[in-house]
Amino acid sequence: MSDSNIAFIGGGNMARCLIGGLVTAGTPSRTISVAEPQPELRKILQKDFGVNVHADNISAAIGAHVIVLAVKPQILQQVVMSLGSLVAEHRPLLVSVAAGVTTLSIERWVGDRPALVRVMPNTPALVGAGISTLYANENVDEDQLKLAETIMSAVGKTVWIQDESFMDIVTAISGSGPAYFFYIMQAINDAALDNGLDAETARLLTLETALGAARLALESAEDPGTLQKRVTSPGGTTEAAINVLDSSGVSDAFQNAVSAARARSCELAKLLD
Repeated sequence: MSDSNIAFIGGGNMARCLIGGLVTAGTPSRTISVAEPQPELRKILQKDFGVNVHADNISAAIGAHVIVLAVKPQILQQVVMSLGSLVAEHRPLLVSVAAGVTTLSIERWVGDRPALVRVMPNTPALVGAGISTLYANENVDEDQLKLAETIMSAVGKTVWIQDESFMDIVTAISGSGPAYFFYIMQAINDAALDNGLDAETARLLTLETALGAARLALESAEDPGTLQKRVTSPGGTTEAAINVLDSSGVSDAFQNAVSAARARSCELAKLLD
């Protein structure tokens, strides 16, 4: 990474956490450039990480081996088209973290068969605990695959898919997924409060239990369903709770929720195209 120049188009939260992860991992600040229209954000990025900051996209992208597109999906077309001539001349790798925008759309906007990796990150990347799913078009070579993975590994784990159509279910599972778990945490926290626990104890018990369960599941060879059954003793307290969840159709509700998120992802992709 030390000999690769990286340009970020957009200096928002995702760009900031990627930059922070890269610098912490040893990428020299001088090799990173950021285009950000807001002067205050530019000052903060330069102060915090020592990176090169620019008000316009072209200035940041000149000389870059990788251009990370970290802008809102609604303005991605405008941004990409403005970079078209530079991309055609210098052939950098494009890495898009814009949710819902397909590689086909970006290829059409850029023209000239760009090397492109589409990424679906998620918000735990903000604390270095993300999971990013990557898809590369046919123009990406082996070195560029490694480069894209190195960038996203700075904020968590990575997984590659070979069929871009799976990005919609990936979005529904890992992109939207943190919100599902926050929803569960809040419900359990509220139940603790309703039953008399103080706020700090309720919060600590809820969050540490969630963290511990996730770590146990990650480190176990058994699937979550099997682990749940191991905790659920016949006639015990856990079984009483699981019976209520089952009778309330919670599992079916989550199946429907994920399906709704996937369907909306498909709709947004068509709208953004």
